[in-house]
Amino acid sequence: MAREIAFLTNPTSGRGRGARYGAVAAARLRDSGLVVRNLQGRDADEAEDLARASVADGVDAVVVCGGDGLVHLATQVLANTGIPLGIIPAGSGNDVSRYFDLPRKDPVAAADRVIASRLRTIDLARCGSRSYVTVLAAGFDAVVNERANSLTWPRGQMRYNVATLAELRTFRPLPFTLDLDGTSLRVDAMLVAVGNGPSYGGGLRITEGALLDDGLLDVVIIKEMTKTKLIRTYPKLFSGTHVHEAEYVHHRVRSVTVAAPGVVSYADGERFGELPLTVTCEPDALAVYA
Repeated sequence: MAREIAFLTNPTSGRGRGARYGAVAAARLRDSGLVVRNLQGRDADEAEDLARASVADGVDAVVVCGGDGLVHLATQVLANTGIPLGIIPAGSGNDVSRYFDLPRKDPVAAADRVIASRLRTIDLARCGSRSYVTVLAAGFDAVVNERANSLTWPRGQMRYNVATLAELRTFRPLPFTLDLDGTSLRVDAMLVAVGNGPSYGGGLRITEGALLDDGLLDVVIIKEMTKTKLIRTYPKLFSGTHVHEAEYVHHRVRSVTVAAPGVVSYADGERFGELPLTVTCEPDALAVYA
């Protein structure tokens, strides 16, 4: 019997790439002999409901065509089910796709990764009933994400660059309280990032060195620094060389609680929740076609 996959598309992702890439990838998947169940919700809640219903029906995999937000949605459905996730990258950031070196501009090649069915099992970061794949942003990075999501121009990574410059004018360091595997820490910082993977925001390698399958979370603190130095340091995030700055602090833990006043955190580029939050590493929680 042919494998059946649920194919969930966000047609608006990547300024319409989701619709274009989705049509091409779905055709390739069908041509390979897979049974493709097309899903498209009117909003995120309906899309998640459709994915859950397909899993309950017994599909062999869920494949998403969109950005990290759609991956995040599918992760809530697939965590700890053993049902694989496939990704056709079509978003603006596509950090999860970078983790697995998936083709980001060739939907046919991305579909071929699903067809090949080579699986990698990864950890997830869990907070209550929700999970994420990439990085939890709490602080200046979360404020930037909020601003970037409100911009209609420019596209892709440049949105984050513009948002960063806009928020620099008024941002002040925040008083953070952290619990790191039972050890308490208080620090004034520009941001705290809790990484399951190494990057967010379209390739900003904030939690450089984070591994997807080591059973640990990487907590990065950027302590108080001048705005001038923050501007100079920002480009280093693309290469991960910010790790050499004096204000950079890195912890590896199984669980962390992060608290700071008035901060709404982001994870996988999506609004995640107000601080304080406790995040734990959930080993071997998601299977991905890689």
